[in-house]
Amino acid sequence: MSAVAENTVSEMPVPEMPEPILFTDSAAAKVADLIAEEGNPELKLRVFVQGGGCSGFSYGFTFDEIANEDDTTMTKNGVSLLIDAMSYQYLVGAEIDYKEDLQGAQFVIKNPNATSTCGCGSSFSA
Repeated sequence: MSAVAENTVSEMPVPEMPEPILFTDSAAAKVADLIAEEGNPELKLRVFVQGGGCSGFSYGFTFDEIANEDDTTMTKNGVSLLIDAMSYQYLVGAEIDYKEDLQGAQFVIKNPNATSTCGCGSSFSA
């Protein structure tokens, strides 16, 4: 008599995967305000990494109407964020936030991939 093992798939809940990049409510709200000021609802925030800065790489922000074929697009509270493929690899796990404090108001990127950052926080090395 042979024993036959029966494969069953358990009905365990699959945990929801976190966003690869966190785009905070505060950042989305500020971008929405800036888009409203521009008067063009087709605008999307493009976040990118480029060579330069005192630590080797720097972050950049610009508005764009069109998503490129290799862009990753995220939407938060009706605001779209575009990240090109090269920049995406440096930003996975990062948080994009907007802060207002005594030093002023600015977008801030907290990047776990950065091995060092400059004092102003706008450039990093990986």
